[in-house]
Amino acid sequence: MYADEVLGSDDDDGTMPDNVDTLRDAVVGHRIVKAEAGEMVKSRWGHLERAPLVITLDNGKRVELLNTDDCCAYTELESFLLHPDRVDHIITGVGTTDGYTTWHIYADMGDVLELSVGRSCGNPFYYGYGFDISVTELPD
Repeated sequence: MYADEVLGSDDDDGTMPDNVDTLRDAVVGHRIVKAEAGEMVKSRWGHLERAPLVITLDNGKRVELLNTDDCCAYTELESFLLHPDRVDHIITGVGTTDGYTTWHIYADMGDVLELSVGRSCGNPFYYGYGFDISVTELPD
């Protein structure tokens, strides 16, 4: 549904496509039960930062996208929009547009969840960027 984006060699070292692949592996073939901001977390520098996006799937797993920042490099979820009329559809893919600043989690009926993402590789590629993505089982 969305063509793979290719960024210039000074804009990405493969981190952003790897992030999309990780998210795709976690959500494709499942339905979103809910999407919400998680609890605020401390950064590696000790200050409170934005909560991760928590996507709960129909298979009992939680997918968390945590912002990262490392000096002048960062990846940050600015906002997300869930389309509740489409959550009953199985996710068929994850794609991006606008230089990896708009992420689309989609089904056959269109986008189920859209993410607005701020990002910079900083001083190419000395600092870390990209979401920290984790997948965990929901407790019983």
